[in-house]
Amino acid sequence: MGKHIPPFDNKNQPIVDVNDEVTPLCYFNQVCLSQGDQHQHVVEGYESVIVLAGGTCSITVTNGEKTEVYDNIGKRKSVWDGNPEAVYVPLGYSATIDCVSDTADVMIAGGKFEQSLEPFCVREENVDIVQYGSDDTKTHRKIKHVLGQSNSDNRGRLLVSELFTVGAGGWSGFPPHKHDEDRVKPDGSKETLYEEVYQFRFNPDFGFGAQFLYEHEDDFGPVYHVRTGSVIAIDKGYHPSVAAPGYEMYYFTIIVGKTEKSLIQHFDPHHEYQVETIPGIKDMIAKFK
Repeated sequence: MGKHIPPFDNKNQPIVDVNDEVTPLCYFNQVCLSQGDQHQHVVEGYESVIVLAGGTCSITVTNGEKTEVYDNIGKRKSVWDGNPEAVYVPLGYSATIDCVSDTADVMIAGGKFEQSLEPFCVREENVDIVQYGSDDTKTHRKIKHVLGQSNSDNRGRLLVSELFTVGAGGWSGFPPHKHDEDRVKPDGSKETLYEEVYQFRFNPDFGFGAQFLYEHEDDFGPVYHVRTGSVIAIDKGYHPSVAAPGYEMYYFTIIVGKTEKSLIQHFDPHHEYQVETIPGIKDMIAKFK
């Protein structure tokens, strides 16, 4: 139903590799570089996107016949300082990442796909920013979409975002929801199957939170203590998370569909009524239907 990978030095090797035993649709690597370092990236059978969490890189994307060079990707020092920039690497392409700043913190997200598209870059002004929830409901959050609805024609089924709990403490992924079946529900609405991988970070860095997982609305599932660098892989079930009071929580989200390009979630029936109490959430849900 999911797993927690505690923080560790991955030495620039995949944290969630191809054909993972829990989330085979997803791929995730964190690459840490110093000025002058170079990293080669290629993942067969997966589309991917290279996101600068911090620092600046030059990224060259090629398939042997076509080469695109994207200079000065990344304008921020860390995820707390501004908007992300990224380069999309289609199926069948490889990428060379050259660090041009003192250091670079690079997040590579991948999703299993069957079609080769065209490379493109996402600059900070192209990032879609959505904010909803409220301090009163303890659900205030901001989402920065790197791959989302605005570039859906240029990507496959890979969705990548940065999510922040706004303020000190609060809930995310709430009301609890799941997206583990491709189905039409009895009321005629849909649910789509998407696997999901997160990497958490906290501000201040020693903060912490909790990730809940449960498969059925009446189940008791595991709860994982997450800290900066914790990775959660989710293949099914409901999955709300919470940040401890006094700490801002960030997580890098990789969400990959099995058959559909739009994520449509199903809320836990016990808590679905709270959609009516959280400012802005209904508008956000409507965009994906």
